[in-house]
Amino acid sequence: MLNDISPQFQTIGKRVLFILVIAIAAHLLVISVKKASKLFHTKTSGKSSPKTLSVISLLTSVLVFIIYFLAIGYALKELGISLTAYIASASVIGLAVGFGSQGIVQDMVTGFTLIVSNQIDIGDMVEINGQTGVISSIGMRFVVFENAIGAMVYIPNRNINVVINYPKKHINCQLDIILPTDTELKKSIIKKANEMLKIVPKKYPNIFISKKPKSKIIKTIDDNEVCRLIFKIWPGRGTPIETTYKQELIQSIKTMDASFADWMVSVNYEIEKEVVEDTVSRSVKRLN
Repeated sequence: MLNDISPQFQTIGKRVLFILVIAIAAHLLVISVKKASKLFHTKTSGKSSPKTLSVISLLTSVLVFIIYFLAIGYALKELGISLTAYIASASVIGLAVGFGSQGIVQDMVTGFTLIVSNQIDIGDMVEINGQTGVISSIGMRFVVFENAIGAMVYIPNRNINVVINYPKKHINCQLDIILPTDTELKKSIIKKANEMLKIVPKKYPNIFISKKPKSKIIKTIDDNEVCRLIFKIWPGRGTPIETTYKQELIQSIKTMDASFADWMVSVNYEIEKEVVEDTVSRSVKRLN
């Protein structure tokens, strides 16, 4: 009896061992592929085009899927399931339906379309589904980006509908102070504004792209002089400037000029003009 059972156990043991070898080999191969992709990204950062990095990111994701897909197939073959039957029945569409993840195909198509249509590339600052960040990878299933506080955000490709791309990787938050005609008072307000300007990045570090805000004096169409404070910030994170900082600035100015009104300080946002023109030019070229 023992002699009859022993060969069966030996056969099962060999199959289990072979399956473990396949699983370990596949996992090590995936780690190698991911490391190679990351190394390529690191070595060519600033040299390769964002489009190349985006395609490499997507191909890496596809290759990882293929490796695991084939590993499962060979493991099942050891259990007596035909590899041909597995590939035929467990195609991408069949696998998606089988695991209740019908969105896999849509994720793949959407990810490829996002890259080919020039909507996004690795390194772009984008807003997707109300989330803003800098894209770190574009995969077969997810677009991954890092937001203003350093958190990694994963968005399934199929859920991406509207993409806002910020080509300069920031927006300008502009705070305008209407200056009085009195020369001495004007100088005092400008001095106070520049003093408070330096403090803002230290108080609200997570909203700034550049820690060096600047100021300039401009003339409006009605010949008023305006002291404009310019902050380069993350999109959608200007609330501290609109509220707390603006009110602190107004109160400071009122200590110098009691007649100074709240409406004389305003906040607005813009993307630099030359960037808008470049974006339009690129769009025209794509159409042609």
